[in-house]
Amino acid sequence: MLQKFLIPLFSLAIVGLHAQTSIIGFTPENAEKEIALEKEFESKLSAENLDAWMKRMAAEPHWVGTEYGRKNAEWMKNQFNSWGYDAKIETYHVLFPYPKTRVLELTAPTTYTAKLTPMAVEGDEYTAQGDALLPSYNAFSTDGDVEAELVFVNYGVPKDYEELDKLGIDVKGKIVIAKYYGSWRGIKPKLAAEKGAIGCIIYSDPKDDGYVKGDVYPKGPFKNKTGVQRGSVMDMPLYPGDVLTPGYPATKDAERLDREEAPTITKIPVLPISYEDAQPLLEALEGEVAPESWRGGLPITYHIGPGPAKVHLKLEFDWQLKPAHNVIATMKGTEFPDQWVLRGNHHDAWVHGASDPVSGMVALMEEARAIGELAKNGDKPRRTLVYAAWDAEEPGLIGSTEWVEDHIGVLQEKAIAYINTDGNGRGFLSAGGSHSLQAMVSEVAGAVTDPQREVSVKERKIASNLVDGGSKDFELYAVGSGSDYSPFIQHAGIASLNLGFGGENAGGEYHTIYDTYPNYKRFKDPDFAYGVALANVAGRISLRLANADVLPLEFGEWHNTVSGYLDEVIDETVTMRKAVEKHNQMVDKNAFELAADPKRPLVKPEKEKAVPYLDFAPVQNAMADLKTSIEKFNAADPSQLPPEKRQALNRQLMQVEQMLTSEKGLPRRPWYKHQIYAPGFYTGYGVKTLPGVREAIEQKSWKEAQEQIGVLAETLEGFDGHLQKMNAMF
Repeated sequence: MLQKFLIPLFSLAIVGLHAQTSIIGFTPENAEKEIALEKEFESKLSAENLDAWMKRMAAEPHWVGTEYGRKNAEWMKNQFNSWGYDAKIETYHVLFPYPKTRVLELTAPTTYTAKLTPMAVEGDEYTAQGDALLPSYNAFSTDGDVEAELVFVNYGVPKDYEELDKLGIDVKGKIVIAKYYGSWRGIKPKLAAEKGAIGCIIYSDPKDDGYVKGDVYPKGPFKNKTGVQRGSVMDMPLYPGDVLTPGYPATKDAERLDREEAPTITKIPVLPISYEDAQPLLEALEGEVAPESWRGGLPITYHIGPGPAKVHLKLEFDWQLKPAHNVIATMKGTEFPDQWVLRGNHHDAWVHGASDPVSGMVALMEEARAIGELAKNGDKPRRTLVYAAWDAEEPGLIGSTEWVEDHIGVLQEKAIAYINTDGNGRGFLSAGGSHSLQAMVSEVAGAVTDPQREVSVKERKIASNLVDGGSKDFELYAVGSGSDYSPFIQHAGIASLNLGFGGENAGGEYHTIYDTYPNYKRFKDPDFAYGVALANVAGRISLRLANADVLPLEFGEWHNTVSGYLDEVIDETVTMRKAVEKHNQMVDKNAFELAADPKRPLVKPEKEKAVPYLDFAPVQNAMADLKTSIEKFNAADPSQLPPEKRQALNRQLMQVEQMLTSEKGLPRRPWYKHQIYAPGFYTGYGVKTLPGVREAIEQKSWKEAQEQIGVLAETLEGFDGHLQKMNAMF
C-alpha cells in the first residue's frame, strides 16, 4: 500500500459506531470529503426501491432472446437516463439453443417415463405460468438419441472415475447419471464423454438439495421433488461467450463457426432431472453397492451398475441466433474522463430469476441512482463511472464476454477496475478478486454496518472465518469463473472484484421455476436490508476508485498471497514425489493387498514414473525481486509528487493487472491469459491459482510444468519491471 498516503484523520464516525481514520489513496483534505460523500451516498439508499424493482423485473420469465428480457433492458436504460447517465443498449447476436424434444425413458428391466415437469405450488402464482416457463434442460448439450445401460457415477468428477477404475467399472458406451454439486455441472458431461459415455443425466439428490436439508418449497426454501436446476454445460474452461465467435465479438455480420465445429458444445447429450424422476432409474440399478460417501438421501439402496437399468435419452434443440441486450450507462468524470470504473450485474435469468440475478441487479441500480443524486447536487465523480446490465450471462457469460471482446482495446487503455455482483442473499459478505484491491476492500467493509448484527460487515465476516477455522484477517478469495468478472480479469487483464452477501439464505430455488419474488421475500432477504448493504459496499468501492488521488492499489498483500500459491505448488510436487516413492517401494516389496472379493478382477500394481525435481528458481527469484520493488514502492510518498507526475503514476497503476497476463494464454485454452487466476480445466467455476504451472503438475505433464514455470517467471519479471518504472517516478 502507499504507506505515507494513509494519513491519519481525526476520529469521524461513518456508520453507527464505526469510524475510519484513513483512506488509502486520498490526501487528508480529500479523505475528509470522501468520507462525508460516502455518508451522504449511504443516506440515499432505499430498500423500497429494490423491492419494487424486483417485483417488476421478475414478473415474467426473461431468458436471453425473450420479449420480456428486451423490455427489462429498455426499462433499465430509461431509468439510468433519468438519473443523469448517458445510457444505451448494445446488442450482440449469439447462439442460443431452445429445447424442442426431451425424452427420458427407463426401458429395462422395468419401464418409466420421466415427467420432466415441475409442479405449480400454492401461494406462488409465478410457478403457474404454464408454457411461459422455460423447460428444464442444459444449454449447449448436443442433440442426441441414445439408449444404453446406466451407470451411477456419484458427482461425476475425476476422483469418482478413479473409484470406478478401482472397481473395474467402465462407462464406455454407457449413459451415466450424476448428482449435482461436487463441481460445476459442465464438468460432468465433459468427463463422461472423455471416458467414453454416450449420454449424461444430472439430478439433484435430496441429501444435497432437498428434504434432507429442510422443508421443501413452498413450506420451506429447499428443492421439492419436481424441482430441476437448469444451467449451461458449455465447456467454459476453454472459453466463455458465444460458442460460434471465439475471441471476437458476435456482431450481426460476424463470421461464425459452423455449429458442428464449435468446441465448447458438449460431445454427448445431457439432461437435468428432478429427484422424483431420478429415483426409478436409480432403483433399477444393480451391481456394486455405492460407497458410503456416494449415497444420497433417497429411500433406496444406491447401486452403481452398469445395468440392468437401461435408459433411452432423446434431445433435440432449436439452434437460433438471439439478440443479447447489454445496457451500458455512463457518467463522465469531471477531471479524468478517460479513466473508467466499471460496475456490472447481469439481468437475464433462466426463468424469473428473482434471486439470480435480479437481487443483485436492483442493488446495482439503487447504487447508481444514489450516485446520480449526488451528481445532480454537484458531487460528480472525478473519473468516469460505467454501469452495465449484462444479458445472456446464464448460458455462458455471453453478453459481458462479447462486449469485452468488442471493446478490449479501449478497456485496456482506460479501465481501472471492474466490480461485479450477481445474486444476493443475507448473512456474510463474500468478496473475491484481484489481491491488489484487498486492502481497499477491507477498509470499505470496515465502514459498512451489518443490518442484523450492528457490527461492520468486515468484523462479521472475520468472525465467520474464525468459527470455520479460517484467518483472522479480511481476505479476498481468488476468482475462477461463474459470473461476468471473468472476461475482464482473465482475458483483458483488468483488476476485478466479485461481491455478494450470503450464508443465511440457503434453499433449492437455484435455476428452477421457484426462483420467484414470493420465494425471495419469504426466504432470502425479506426486507432487502442486505440488498442495501450490497449497494453500500459496492457503491463505496466505486466512489473510492473514481475519486482517489492515487489509485488505491496495494501490493504487499498481493505478494504475500501469491507467495502462498507458489508454496502450495512446490509442496504439491513434494507430496506427489513421496507418494510415488512409497507406492513403488510397496510394489518392490510385493506389499499390496489385493482385493479380497473373488468377483473383482485382480490388477497387479505397476510402478509409477518418478516425480522429477522441477526448477522453481526462476519464479522464486522473480518473487524475491518483486518483494524488493514493492517495499520500495510502499516507502515512497505520492503526496509529494507534482500533479502531472501523480497522474502519470495513476496511468501506470491502471496497467498493473495487464502485467499479470501472457499474450500466449494458458496451454490448450489461450483465451485465458491471466497467469495468477483461472477456472480449472476440470473444476469449471473453481479457481486454479498459478494455473499454467499447477494444472501441468496435477496432470503429471512434467515438461509442460517446467515450461509454464518459465512463462510465469517471465510474467512476474514483466510485472517487476513495471513496478520499477513506477518507482523511478519518485
